[in-house]
Amino acid sequence: MNTVSTDTPATSARRKSPSAAPTKASTDETTPVAGVASVTQLVNRLSEYLNPSELKKIKEAYRFSDEMHLGQMRKSGEPYISHPIAVAEICADWKLDAQAIMAALLHDVMEDQDVKKDELIERFGAPVAALVDGLSKLDKIEFQSQIEQQAENFRKMLLAMARDVRVILVKLADRLHNMRTLDAMSPEKRRRIARETLEVYVPIAHRLGLNNIYRELQDLSFSHMLPLRYRTLSKAVRSARGNRRELVSKILDTVKHGLSSSGIEAGVYGREKTLYGVYRKMRNKHLSFSQVLDVYGFRIVVDNFANCYVALGTLHSMFKPMPGKFKDYIAIPKLNGYQSLHTTVIGPYGTPVEFQIRTEEMHRVAESGVAAHWLYKNEDGELTDLQQRTHAWLQSLLDIQHQTGDSAEFLEHVKVDLFPDSVYVFTPKSTIIALPRGATALDFAYTIHTDIGDHAVSARINHEPATLKTELRNGDIVGIDVSDDARPTPNWLTFVRTGKARSAIRHHLRTIDREEAIELGRMLLEQSLAALELPTTIPTDIGERLIHDTSAKSVSDLFAEIGVGKRMAMLVARHIHGLIQGKTDAASLPENQSSTKIKPVNITGHEPASSVQLAPCCLPIPGDALTGHLRRDQTLSVHAAECEVAKRMRSKEPGRWIDVSWANEHARRFDSRIRVLLKDEKGALARLAAEINESDSNIVHVGMDEGSNSPMIELRFTVQVEDRVHLARLMRNVKRVKGVERILRERS
Repeated sequence: MNTVSTDTPATSARRKSPSAAPTKASTDETTPVAGVASVTQLVNRLSEYLNPSELKKIKEAYRFSDEMHLGQMRKSGEPYISHPIAVAEICADWKLDAQAIMAALLHDVMEDQDVKKDELIERFGAPVAALVDGLSKLDKIEFQSQIEQQAENFRKMLLAMARDVRVILVKLADRLHNMRTLDAMSPEKRRRIARETLEVYVPIAHRLGLNNIYRELQDLSFSHMLPLRYRTLSKAVRSARGNRRELVSKILDTVKHGLSSSGIEAGVYGREKTLYGVYRKMRNKHLSFSQVLDVYGFRIVVDNFANCYVALGTLHSMFKPMPGKFKDYIAIPKLNGYQSLHTTVIGPYGTPVEFQIRTEEMHRVAESGVAAHWLYKNEDGELTDLQQRTHAWLQSLLDIQHQTGDSAEFLEHVKVDLFPDSVYVFTPKSTIIALPRGATALDFAYTIHTDIGDHAVSARINHEPATLKTELRNGDIVGIDVSDDARPTPNWLTFVRTGKARSAIRHHLRTIDREEAIELGRMLLEQSLAALELPTTIPTDIGERLIHDTSAKSVSDLFAEIGVGKRMAMLVARHIHGLIQGKTDAASLPENQSSTKIKPVNITGHEPASSVQLAPCCLPIPGDALTGHLRRDQTLSVHAAECEVAKRMRSKEPGRWIDVSWANEHARRFDSRIRVLLKDEKGALARLAAEINESDSNIVHVGMDEGSNSPMIELRFTVQVEDRVHLARLMRNVKRVKGVERILRERS
């Protein structure tokens, strides 16, 4: 599956017959082309762990691939066969088996040369053909022009991976070599491929524990997406490397001597953080390069489990540990099986220094992940703990696929679960469950089992009663109360975090019995009509208008759509009210149906985006007076009441505006924009960003307006706050920062 290394038009090869003679473009087994990997080198490397019969099959796969790609060239001008060989060499570094190496050599023949799967089965066996098929795209359609095609390709690849993890290992090797040789592409294509790599392949590598590939793909993506920033930062790091050589040497000598004195055999290594890691820290914490003190870290590798903790104690006796900077990933491993002790200490000259402490086995898993521990059973039939966790995640991909019909939705769920930041909670029997940060008790229920999630009614967190929407924190002990009568509701989609929970709820709502969906929708609409003090029976003529306006086939279909969460009952009820008002003069309505009696629509901010959107022009937050625009597609756009855009729109369509208010509960944060005028001086932005962080707010976006010779600069921040009170507190704190002249909230 090669999305990067396209053929040049002049040299694109058609399939050759097996008897076709090699040309100078071909890479034979004994004479490597300059700058091109040689199959002889590959075979020599494979001979270290594969037997002669396996090597013979690999040579056959190479010869077939060479024949199929004969005359085909890469954009760089190299024979195309150099790419499959390079991919196979990366797989050989992981010591993958003969079938995986053969798949690496053949991974483009189905896509590029129209080789059929049946032919591969006949020549190389079904397992190899299945691997190649999982790596092949469905059609040769460019990703950037076909979003659905991209989603379907990823869906196919991820499902093949769920059945055989070697698919993704070969695919990551393929993507790594393509990223290493991306310079031949146009800048626009380099940026697109780099972004795709960073969004999908980097998280997959991280999730599978392939940290070497994870780090290299991050840096390669960074270099192609933001080449100027990459070069500038690279130069700064090289300079700092020389300046900090004395510091690194001093720390290494001190730690080695201290561990030796304690009788601990250990290797101590200095390691430089990746450029992308440094850049991400600068961007997220709004630091200059000189303020990023921990460009270097250190790793201590000991001989056994117990000495990890002994080494930690020895280290803390030499340097003072920083409070809150210790993490025990040995007792509670990461999702991908990573184990180490992490601690940050105050080193020489007051510099924070990060240490990782692990055993040799932990180090092997940390660098190679599932490639270090095969996902296949040992002779005794047992799986390691890492294998079990990886198998469970891969199995969850199949569960999501079973519940999801749409490829784009499937990819959306998978991307959610690839989010690396996690919380660790416990079942009542002390089993550790890892969930994405922000996950709720209902996510926990679905993680245990879909049936538990579908029938959940409440939770117990640390032995105290809690709602299903309660957000979980590290160390929580979670239990779920179930009832046979409980069923998922559309509202659940507003607060679940995991892809498995979201897909399971949507699957249930989609497959709910039609009669049950109609009855549920009818009940929800009647409740909404009653809340508006309107008759709960819809007149025939109003029903006909409603069907026309909503494009539903019948009133029953409309009820069904409400029942499965596609429409909000309150918005349909408000539309009915508008139709009644258009039919009858408001003054002639009974008093209990007067429009003055209608209560505002309450929103929490958790409503589905398909039904309710917070207007981007004014970004309303809890505490703001609201107004709502009922669009013609039956969705609701919520504006701040004083929004100038809303006022202009309301003057044109006064009949489509309704009263909206905030509900009492809104357990999430909302974006808000502020403008800050401050003196243009060194460290001003860092002080400002630090104060926003101290005010318990997250910065989503920063923009700057700078006059040509002005001593002042104007910064525009998008920050996340809980409500108006939180925003007011943040603005008061920022106003006190040195250099700030003025701060105001940007309304529209």
